[in-house]
Amino acid sequence: MTTSRPKSAGRKRNPAPSPKATRLSRELAGQGAKVKATPLDAFQLARKKWLAGERIDIGALAKELGVGRATMFRWVGSRELLLGEIIWSIQKPFMEKARAEVKGKGAEYVAGVSERLMKAILSFAPLRRFIESDPEYALRILTSKSSTVQSRNVELMREVLQEQVAKGHLKPPLPVDTLAYVMVRLGEAFVYADVISGREPAIDEATAANLVLLGGRAK
Repeated sequence: MTTSRPKSAGRKRNPAPSPKATRLSRELAGQGAKVKATPLDAFQLARKKWLAGERIDIGALAKELGVGRATMFRWVGSRELLLGEIIWSIQKPFMEKARAEVKGKGAEYVAGVSERLMKAILSFAPLRRFIESDPEYALRILTSKSSTVQSRNVELMREVLQEQVAKGHLKPPLPVDTLAYVMVRLGEAFVYADVISGREPAIDEATAANLVLLGGRAK
């Protein structure tokens, strides 16, 4: 009597199905599609280099990110505009911190915010290093009429002034737009005095002048 073999015996079994490949597994295996760089990647890389004291070169950035020079220029506009964005990304938090921490109201508050901002800028080592490396070029980035840094500083100062006017704490002797511009230009003259006129930066003098401009009394 013969014993019948199970139907499955002797047949080649199909291998167990492989787990579904994920994007992570493909990239870990070096099979994933390369993710293209973005303008934000360019900004972050340039900012890191600038803070480390490295010179910003558009061509070198493009090469490191794996994009063309034309693409990089389309993203950032120019080296000057890119540097302006980097510096503004540092100065804006200085202003926000000053607005949150300075006490008081009216002329004293506005002058106090300006004073705190000027001190933060003056003591920020990467910015001083940038200015010392090429003063004329740095001032063009920081203070020229085409500077994104200057125009945005004026806009934020205008917000501070308008806030105090709206609360009834300040009656400015000049139109708010004019006053904001004058205060920013005055601050530049004192913060960068060593580069502009060979004088030592004098934040106390700038603050006293701002108080007078705002209709208050210099301390």
